[in-house]
Amino acid sequence: MNRADAFALVCEYTASDSLRKHMLAVEAAMRAYARRFGEDEEQWGIVGLLHDFDYERWPEPPQHPLKGAEILAQRGYPEDLIYAIKSHADYLPDCPRVSRLDKALYACDELAGFVTAVAMVRPEGLAGMQASSVKKKLKQKSFAAAIQREDIVRGAEDLGVPLDEHIQFVIDALQTIAAELGLER
Repeated sequence: MNRADAFALVCEYTASDSLRKHMLAVEAAMRAYARRFGEDEEQWGIVGLLHDFDYERWPEPPQHPLKGAEILAQRGYPEDLIYAIKSHADYLPDCPRVSRLDKALYACDELAGFVTAVAMVRPEGLAGMQASSVKKKLKQKSFAAAIQREDIVRGAEDLGVPLDEHIQFVIDALQTIAAELGLER
């Protein structure tokens, strides 16, 4: 299991540039949380990178993420990595989020997407972004309406990180790869 192989798998199954960038954003947030919690940064990063690799081909629940889980198992990925990816889907009752890895992925997924959406409408992109800007946009139900606000709040709670701190932490993680995400102005 290494990052190069994981990224090749992402590219094999995902043509959408925006979906690839989403996975890169979640990877960055997961790596940052791994460092914060003293966990395996490579494993956590790969979980973030691979969590939606099957979504473009199989977007309907429960095919996503179960088809991806099958592919990962066939390719020899570890069970805890596969389980974490399956657990980011609320609609799989047999995959509750139990480990810190599971909870971190869930906490970072929707929030990384939302932070990206906020950055896309800011002239400065991610530069200088603060949690207060994101929280203001969270209150606008019409902004990035497909993103579930409840998932963002629940994710922070389950991870045990105050919401404001979690938002700023993810912003800071994404700022490290702003150019790669096309969010550097």
